[in-house]
Amino acid sequence: MDPKLNDSVLESMRLFANMYTKRTETYYCSDLSITATVLAGLAVNKEETGYALCPCRHYEDKTAEADLSYWTCPCIPMIERKECHCMLFLDSENVFSSDEQQISTEQLDKFIKN
Repeated sequence: MDPKLNDSVLESMRLFANMYTKRTETYYCSDLSITATVLAGLAVNKEETGYALCPCRHYEDKTAEADLSYWTCPCIPMIERKECHCMLFLDSENVFSSDEQQISTEQLDKFIKN
């Protein structure tokens, strides 16, 4: 487990993502380890910057990037076109999507804390 990972922030990211999949009719990846890894990355960035900054990109300055809000989850490409390059939120037509719109704390812990 990442020492910077705060359990309450991780839980808030899990709850946000579970709500967002339902609201946008998107689904998690069929490989839930990807979902868990992205959620953990969002939680670490939220803890560091105060924003759920996309963990799938490299930033020279995370705080400055977060202030722009372009890559804050849900990012602008997701909002405008339902394109999540992290594979957190997938359209039902995506070859990697599952039929899951929920990830439990237990499922998340299985991938993150082991």
